[in-house]
Amino acid sequence: MKRLLPFLLVVLSVAFLAGCATTPLGKPYHVTAYKPHNPGAVRVKVSTSTQHIYVMEGDRCLMAVQGCVGENGATPLGHFSVINKIRSKRSGTFGFTSSGQPADAHKGQSVAVGYPMGFWVEFAPAYGFHEGFVWSIPRTHGCIRLHKEAAARLFALTKIGTPVDIATTQPEDATVGKSVQRLDQRNDPDPPASTLMSEHYFQDPPGQLLIEQ
Repeated sequence: MKRLLPFLLVVLSVAFLAGCATTPLGKPYHVTAYKPHNPGAVRVKVSTSTQHIYVMEGDRCLMAVQGCVGENGATPLGHFSVINKIRSKRSGTFGFTSSGQPADAHKGQSVAVGYPMGFWVEFAPAYGFHEGFVWSIPRTHGCIRLHKEAAARLFALTKIGTPVDIATTQPEDATVGKSVQRLDQRNDPDPPASTLMSEHYFQDPPGQLLIEQ
């Protein structure tokens, strides 16, 4: 066991820096997403009660994942469409000073490098999907956070104009929703500030993003 310990520490460190969460069974968290046959037919559906995000092409499910929506109903309900996409989006309010110390603009602190909100897919002014910690309960200010495995794939599946439907429930909750893998990252520590401040943080997760089917 002592001989294996250094190797295990290296593996865990690599997984941590790559943004890989683990399931309750200890297996790496991975998302499967399928390439659409007709990208113009793709639609994103969000169920705020289950926090599930479904990317559909007609009746075909391309991806179904858990996200994290706004607490106290902060995520708007209704019919929207993708209006902007920024792969390397950063917060203008929360982040770090030039020396790597936490910074909060609400407290009068200067934010030199914003906290990463990678794979930003905006569906209404100041509201969007982006990479971030996923809780099992609503916890955002209104945006919809996704694990990096899912955020990168949602970014690849959508384009400007892709419809986004957000409702309390969706029909898919009773079908594909039953197999959505649950995720709770509330106790996961932040990566080091140097990692979060680096442009390398916005790299795609390992593996093929979209699978042919």
